[in-house]
Amino acid sequence: MAPLKFCANLSWLFTELPDFSQRMYAAASAGFRAVEAGWLYDSDLQELQRAREATGVEVILINTPPGNDCNMGSARARTHTRRGNVKGGDLGLGAVPGREAEFRQGLDLALKYARALHCKRIHLMAGRVPAGSHRREVNEEMEDIFVENLNYAADILSKEGITGLIEPINTRITDPRYFLDSPHQGHVQMAQVPGRNEPNSAGELDYSYLFTTLENLHYQGYVGCEYRPRGSTQEGLGWMEDYIKSSR
Repeated sequence: MAPLKFCANLSWLFTELPDFSQRMYAAASAGFRAVEAGWLYDSDLQELQRAREATGVEVILINTPPGNDCNMGSARARTHTRRGNVKGGDLGLGAVPGREAEFRQGLDLALKYARALHCKRIHLMAGRVPAGSHRREVNEEMEDIFVENLNYAADILSKEGITGLIEPINTRITDPRYFLDSPHQGHVQMAQVPGRNEPNSAGELDYSYLFTTLENLHYQGYVGCEYRPRGSTQEGLGWMEDYIKSSR
């Protein structure tokens, strides 16, 4: 069985460093050969390019912008996006009524970064059910808009050789208003339950079993490390060292 490959989610790991380019260097030093990120649009693109080229890490995945309600130019928004936490923003626009033009503008920005960083996957974020609306009342309209936007994005991404991904989010715990809440096959990300910490921390999931299952299924993609370190990121990477030793 081929060993699993792990990529560092820079919106969650190495947050002791303020800039994504610095986190890219730190991830490479920690042994990661690939990284992913949520929203890195407030980072200087040339600095990100230099960091990618200097470290040789592969940029696996980025998200489309969260939307204007989480203005990317504000200090508060930058703090939220660096921590992988956008509680006050739109969390994407893919399914949001009346925001189709903004979704397309955000897709253009994501493509600009993806091209520059040689990233081949973009997470097309669905967004939240509008405040004051009931999910059942707007579900059909939002689904139609999401399908329309996904078709639009698919035409563009296919010409670029980029894969568009969608990700359901747990609406009972993580975000009750996120539109897409049903499971689909796609990019694998991990965090322990319920604290969303390192996979070897105390929790409900047996990651030794899950890693073995992925190996047995011959999963060839990366496993995104989208967890919240209990201390420093480096100190909490013992789980990866244990996995590497066990897979030799």
